[in-house]
Order: sequence, then structure tokens, then C-alpha cells
Amino acid sequence: MRRQRPTLIAVSTLIAVTLTTAPIPASAQRAAPPDQVTALTAHQADGYTTLAWQPVDGATDYQIERTPVDADNTPTGAPTIVGIWRPNRQINQQAPTFADAGYNPGDTFQWRVRARTGTTEQPYSDPVTATTTAPWGNPTTPGEQLRTGWETTHAAQYTSDTDEYAYTAAIDALSDRVRVVELGRTVQNRPINMMVIGHPTPAATPEAVAATAPVAINCNVHGNEPGDREACLIMARQLAFSTDPRITDLLSHTTVLIVPTINGDGRANNTRGNSTGQDLNRDYSLIRQPETTAYIKMVRDYRPVAGYDGHEFGNSRAGDLPMLPPRHQNVAQPIFDQSQDMIEGHMYAKGAEAGWWACPYGCEGGGNVGLSEETILRNTLGLKNVTNSLLELRSSGGQTRPDEGNTTNNRRRKTYSALWTFHQFLDYHRADRADILKARSEAIESQAANTGRLVFRGSRPIPAHPAPHPGDSPPPLDAPPADLILDSPPCAYKLTDAQYNGARTDGPGGVGTTVAQRIAAHGWKVITIGDDHYVPLNQPERGLIPLLLDGKGVEKLTDGERVYPSLTGRRNGPLAVTGFTCADDATINGPVTVRAGAALVTTATTISGPLTATGATGILLADSTINGPVRIATTDTISIIDATIAGPVDLSGNTTGTDAPVLAGTTIRGPLNCTANNPTPHNLGIANTVHGPRTTQCAAL
Repeated sequence: MRRQRPTLIAVSTLIAVTLTTAPIPASAQRAAPPDQVTALTAHQADGYTTLAWQPVDGATDYQIERTPVDADNTPTGAPTIVGIWRPNRQINQQAPTFADAGYNPGDTFQWRVRARTGTTEQPYSDPVTATTTAPWGNPTTPGEQLRTGWETTHAAQYTSDTDEYAYTAAIDALSDRVRVVELGRTVQNRPINMMVIGHPTPAATPEAVAATAPVAINCNVHGNEPGDREACLIMARQLAFSTDPRITDLLSHTTVLIVPTINGDGRANNTRGNSTGQDLNRDYSLIRQPETTAYIKMVRDYRPVAGYDGHEFGNSRAGDLPMLPPRHQNVAQPIFDQSQDMIEGHMYAKGAEAGWWACPYGCEGGGNVGLSEETILRNTLGLKNVTNSLLELRSSGGQTRPDEGNTTNNRRRKTYSALWTFHQFLDYHRADRADILKARSEAIESQAANTGRLVFRGSRPIPAHPAPHPGDSPPPLDAPPADLILDSPPCAYKLTDAQYNGARTDGPGGVGTTVAQRIAAHGWKVITIGDDHYVPLNQPERGLIPLLLDGKGVEKLTDGERVYPSLTGRRNGPLAVTGFTCADDATINGPVTVRAGAALVTTATTISGPLTATGATGILLADSTINGPVRIATTDTISIIDATIAGPVDLSGNTTGTDAPVLAGTTIRGPLNCTANNPTPHNLGIANTVHGPRTTQCAAL
């Protein structure tokens, strides 16, 4: 059940929070002047201070003043207005909070807050003084003492690529919780590293990591937007060495995958795109570049169930942390709903507690942003059934943080707000893991059923959050035009060998990988019969396949031929399948034999009799019922998703290259035997129900 949007929120913070103010003794209390802010408190966290106070009736907004002080509380600098609290920044107006960031962590400050009514300034609150939290990690403890180049220069410089590699290698060497793997290389041959983090140690293989329901954070797709990257590097150190029970509990229940810099060339050159000028966040479906290909292969192999993608946003009127779920209309409803719950149900509420302004992408004066391009990672991940969100860090201080003309202060606020978000993301996954997995399972099964229209461009609406709400401008509607809607989906797309294996010129230097290589990187199953290659739609990523292979695709790879079902309705008697046969909403009364070199693809179909395939090129069953035994041997491509089989199932001697057989979400009323399959079948993280013994390779399915 989705949580209700909260209306009452307790003021607290979740990460390394310390109360730094004491109650005023009764003897020292005095009557507050009218309209003076009272009950001001300051709570310290990683890189920011949460200020909270009692609201003043009729206040239009509040000004937050910060003054540096020494150990004797003597000012060492001028008081400065560092923040403006406005009602549209949080969902609970009765407990105003502001996350003050931008200072050097570890320094001591005095804060005051005053209300304004229109432009009339009311009296300041009594001051509170506190020493802020120093950068995480004991300077004398191995591992904890590591610091990034950004930290050692007090945000004057971003961490260089060579410093990043040394820092991640040191974490890898000093922590049993961390394994650094190279996903690939950039165009200019920089390594694309990923930190795999678990407790007490991370699982040893991608398949084993996938079984932990991992989360993934992509930190730096645009090279000139490095704030999230610095947060990822700091968080990696915390996850690697912290003894906080919260951290060890999180890592005991999942694996955290951190890719600090997917765009190493762009970061080294401080450019948005990679070294070819390609905006990588417009390439995650097409995967023309080695960087995006590496990330998509990671998603295929490690199967993260939730993700965040870090950016910076140039709109100075937006919130601190604009966020947006996958909006493409082909994204399964459960994934869209779960992603929205993560943003509005969790981030808005926790942001109101900690003082961060989380809001929808756009937020205020956002313009034509946050649309449906499937090339954008949040949409690509949604189409791959991953609960996820884009994260933006407002690039400038804007109206609500007037002190950020100071470059280092601006950089600190961005990075520490990202650090807060990524920790909250981990907390959300820990608390809502069951719902995330349920949404993923439902999405995979609904996609594989291949029902409903296909949309080639168009977004799900994001209505404005009910008042009080964070921000004033939800993303634009972006409704699909009629000519980009296909009401009758095909069963598959057929590609010629020239389309499938032919040379491409859309990669770096005019050399691109083939369509076959890109389909393999996405992890889609392909059935080859003679010189023809069929990509069925009864697969988990059904919503993405047409966007690349249909003639209506806005940013497609090729114009595949639509193949519609050849078998529908009722058929009585034995059936011998030859060639490529697609059954949809069919009833077959009799045994079915798939002959050598042939393929059978079914959705919403019932077979009353045994199903046997030996030497077939492909068997893909989804949302179907087999009233009899199933035996599949020496077959090239196998997928059985959300099926009901009233009999034993035997998968034997199937050699499918790198494309493991899938058996997921299926009910088997009999024994399940899997023998001598290479590779071993897997279940996509969706358990099967088996009413009989499960033996050999399928014992854990």
C-alpha cells in the first residue's frame, strides 16, 4: 500500500544528528517581543545545520542569519543573511526548518532567524551557537582518514580523475566491504569504475549481487556537474568504514553500487558531453558511446532495483533538490507509482524535517524540462523496471541562499545536499524494499504480457503536490501525439541480417557497434531463424524495444518489421511448430511440439497438453497456461515469465551463450528439474512457486 502524503512532520534529521542547543533556564527567560521568532534550535549533520523554530503568525518568509564566532562566542566576522525560508519550500508549514550549508565543516557559528511580513522585518530570535560537524572520518583511523581532493582544498577544487582513482583504490584496499570493478573505458581510455559495497563483504559475482536487490547511484553523467560526484565519494568512505549500526544494517540487506564518474572525459575537460560532444544523458537507450554502453551492461548484469542519477540545474528559482521519476508512458504503472512514492512520500517529508527543499523538476519557473525522451537515464531505467529518480542540485544559490556568490559555499551546499539525498535513498530502500520488489515484479510481469498500447513519445502527468507544496510549477504535461501511439502492439520485430549485424557509423569516430551488440547489451532475447532475427515483445523491457526497432521510433536504431500473432482463437488437435510461430489469446487443445530450428512465442495462451521442444531456436512463454508437462532441451533462447504449468518442468542441455534462460514468477504444479544448462537459469529476482521438488540448477529458483 502506498503511504499517504504526510501533513504532520516531526523536526529531526537522520544522519549524524547532534542537538547543540540547550533549553534556556526559567530564570533567564523573558517575554518575547511580538512577532519575534522563538524556540530556535540548531541540529548538526554532515555538512549542514538544520535550524528549526516556532512559526510566527502572518509571516511571509524568514531570514536566516549566520555569524562566525570563536570559542568564546566572540564574532570573528560579519553577520550574513545566508538563507530565506519561503512557504513553498516544504509540505509542513507548522514546523519551519532550513538546512544551512555552505560553511566550512567543523567551524563554529551563531545563528539568528527573523520573520518578515511583506517587506517588514520583525525582531531577530535569540541566538544559538554551535560547532558544526567536521568532515566524516577520524583523521587518525586508517580508511576513515582518507579525504578527497575537494575536501582537502575546502571545496576550492574538485577532485581530479587521478585523485579519484587513488582514493577509490585506497578504499578498496582498506575495506573488506568494498570491491572496485572496471565497467569499461571512456572514449579517451579513462577507466569507468564502480564501487560494489556490502557488509561484511559484497557478493562475489554480478548474479550474486543481483540477488541482494541492489541500489545504484550514477554520480556524474555531465562532466561540468560534479557536485553529486563529490557526495558519492564521501558517502563511499562512510559506507566502507562506518561502524554506525544504521550503515551496517543497510549494507547487510542490500548492495550499494556507486559509479562516481561515468563521464571521465567530460569531467577532466569540464564539459557537459563526453570527448565526442555527446550528451550521455541522451544516449542510454541508443548506447552509441562506450560510457553509456558500460552503464547499461551493468544494469543488465547487476539488476539494480532502485537508482538515483545526479545532475545540477541552472534554474536559480528552483528548490535545493529538484527530483523527477521516470515519466515515459511505456514505463509500467507500478514503477512510476513507486518512484513517485520515493520522491513525494519520502523525500518531501524528510526534506521538510531536515530543512532541504525537495521539489519536482522545474519547481518554479522550470520551463520545458523533464520530458519523455527514452534516451534519458531516468526514463531508460524506468523502462527497465527500476524504481528511480533524477536528482538536480540547483547550480546557484538563488533567492533562497543569497550568500552563495562565494564559490566554495555554493559547492559545499550542492555536495552536502546530494549526500543527504543519497543517504535518504538508502533509507527508503531499506524501509520499502518489499514494496520496491513488488513493484518490480508486477512491472516485469505486466510488460511481458505485451498488452496495452505503445507510446513512442509522451509522459505521464506529474500533478502539483497539494498545498502546501514544494514549488509552484510541476513539469509540463507532454501528452503523446496521436501519430506516436500504436494501439495494436505486434508480437515481435523482425530484422534482416543486414539490419542486425550490419556496420554502423553512429559511434565515436564514425564507427558504431552493431544493432546485435546493442540488443545484447540491453539483455533482450533474440530468436534467429535462417537470416532473420526476431525480437519478441513478451519480455521484461517490452516498453523500450519498440522505441528502438519500430519505424515510428523518434530516436530508433532501425526500422524493424512488425510481426503480428499467427495463432489466435481455438485450435484442436496436435500442433507441430515450424518457423517462427506467435500465439496470442489462443487455446490449443492438444500436445505442442516445437521442431528443431523453430520457435514458439506465447502470451495469454492456454495449451492443454504437453509442450516439448528439442533443438528449437526459441521458447518464450508469458502470461500463459500449460496443462501438461513442459520439456525444453538443447534450445537456444528460453524465457518463461508469469506462467502456470500443471505438470513437471524439465530444462536440460540448453546452451544459450551469455543469455541465461529465464524462469520467473511461474507456478509449477509438479517437480522442476534443470540439468546441464549453460549458463544456469535465473529468475530475475521473482521467485517461482513449485509444488514439487526442485533439483540441480533450479533448486534456488
